[in-house]
Order: sequence, then structure tokens, then C-alpha cells
Amino acid sequence: MAKILFDEEKIRSAIDRVVDRTFKMDFSWDWPGGVAFYGVCEAYAATGKKEYLTQLQVWVDENMEDGLPKLSVNAVSIGHSLLTLYQVTQNDRYLDAAKDMAEFLTHEAVRFDDGIFQHTVNSETYNFPEQAWVDTMFMAGYFLLRIGTLLNNQDYIEDGLKQYHGHEKFLQDAKSNLYYHGWDNIVKNNLSAIHWARGNSWAALTMARALDLVPVTHPSFMIIDGSLRDQLSTLVRLQNESGLWHTIVDDPASPLETSGSAGIATALLTRGRLYNKFTQKSIDGILERISVDGTVHGVSAGTAVMKDADGYRNVPDKRIQGWGQGLTLAFLAAVLGTQKNEFGNGC
Repeated sequence: MAKILFDEEKIRSAIDRVVDRTFKMDFSWDWPGGVAFYGVCEAYAATGKKEYLTQLQVWVDENMEDGLPKLSVNAVSIGHSLLTLYQVTQNDRYLDAAKDMAEFLTHEAVRFDDGIFQHTVNSETYNFPEQAWVDTMFMAGYFLLRIGTLLNNQDYIEDGLKQYHGHEKFLQDAKSNLYYHGWDNIVKNNLSAIHWARGNSWAALTMARALDLVPVTHPSFMIIDGSLRDQLSTLVRLQNESGLWHTIVDDPASPLETSGSAGIATALLTRGRLYNKFTQKSIDGILERISVDGTVHGVSAGTAVMKDADGYRNVPDKRIQGWGQGLTLAFLAAVLGTQKNEFGNGC
């Protein structure tokens, strides 16, 4: 398998630009910032540039002045940045806030079935009774696994793994091995049953990262590894020649989408040389979608579980989005990591 080839300075320059543009956006304590800053932390881990983390620390400190806001499953994603700030600074205030978020998940987050988190957002308007969305694997499942590992807290670890296994149970299509966007436990179906690109990236990226944290002797390792293996084997066969994936990964009539493509390609990189020819195309395709000012283009807007395929095809993608910035940074950081055969868990 041919070695991945890239211009290191070009990748570092792209990271600089994307980070700079990201900090010119305005975020509340919610998932757009959570994913954006996850990418910033990954960029810091790959480059060692302290200025990335300094800017993040300023944002977090200002937003923590009045304490934590009302939390939701999605908003807990900010906890990824808190864990990185604690690991770097050893300032307990970041760890204490992350613990509060983990305790919220443990004791207050709405659940269904055998303890699976219901998808919740910071809004009184939108409610999704007994629905599981694949987003939760990143927002809460991976966070619990990370904080549990950091604190050697087995309750957090096992709860995080429960989210991985529950979402696999309800969302992984047994026929294609792709992940559906959502599950409605009341009506017992996958709603519109769409294989959404960003949803598949949430699953693939976080399963890949989980395998760095779960001991190979733990039964969950084999479960997660098998789910990821089969999912990726399908996804690579759906990659567009541009190196990207379509908004609906198995629907070539749907637009190519950058954030989902970046997340999927990041997971492919963790498989080493097996998927080099696919990740090579992704490097070129994703770099082409980064403008001079660091805006990542072709990122679909925040997407609910839409009613049908047309709903996904028509989600607008003209504006900058925090998740596009963050997932692109995660991918570029992973590309740099191939030089040392490392795929850091910086955030």
C-alpha cells in the first residue's frame, strides 16, 4: 500500500488558518463550540502550538465566570475541551467543571431502553422523546469514556461504553453496516432511515478514538472494533473521486459534504496503511475546501432527523459552521500524526 504523501507546511498552514477563523466565530456553551474546540485541541496536540490553547482558555474562562449553564446531552461536548485544558494546565477548575457535566449525564440526563441517552439539546422548543441520535456517541459517549479513563472511574467508563453499544444496537444497519441518523424507540423504527454522512462520521471517529482507550482485554474492544471495521469497509466503497463523501453516503444525487468527510477520513487514518489510497484522496479533497481565510466550505447546517432524503439533500451548506471547522482540524491533525504513526487523543 502506497505511503501517504503530503506537504507538511501546507497542512500546518491550513491548520493555522482554520484555527484563526474558528476563533473569529461566536459560540455559546453548546455543541457547535464543543466540536470546534475539539478540533482546536487536536490541532494543539499535533502541532504543540500553545497559542491555540491560550485562545481556547480565554474563551472557557470567560464562559465559566457565571458557572455552568443549563446542560443537555449535546452541550456536554464542551467537556472535551475542559479535559484537555486540565491535562495541560493541571488547573482543577476545568476538571471540576468536567466532573459536573459527567454527573449531569449520570444522574439527570433523560434515558430510555437500558439506559441509553435520549437526544437532548439546549432548547425548550425541541423535544425528541425516546429518540437516539448518532451525534450522542461523540457528544456524551466519548466524553464519558475520556473522563472515566482520566479519573479511573469505572462507572463513567461503563456508562460511556453502554452508549456505544446501545447506539450500535439501534443505529447500525445490519445489511449495509452504515449508521442511521436516528432511532425512535416509541414507534420502533429508524425514522427516515437515512445513512447521513456526518452521522457516520460521529460513529466512526468516536469508535476509532474509543479503541485507543479501551483495553484490548475488555469485551467492549472487540464489539467496537467489529462495528467500526464493517462500517469503514462500506464507507470506502462509497467515497467520491473527489475524496469526499455525499451528504447521504449511499446517494450520489446528494451534495458532497465536508464535515462528515473529514470525520470519516480521520477514522480511516487510524487504520494505518490499510486505507492509504482513500485517505490520500481525502487530503486533497478537504484541502480544496479550505479558503485563504480559513473557512471550511461545503459544510451542511445543523441537521435534525429529516423526513426524507430530499430533506437531507436540501440542507443549506453555504455558511461557516463550528463542526466543519472542528472536524476538519481533527482530520488535518491526524494527517500530521501519520509522520510519527500517532493519532493523539489531544481532545
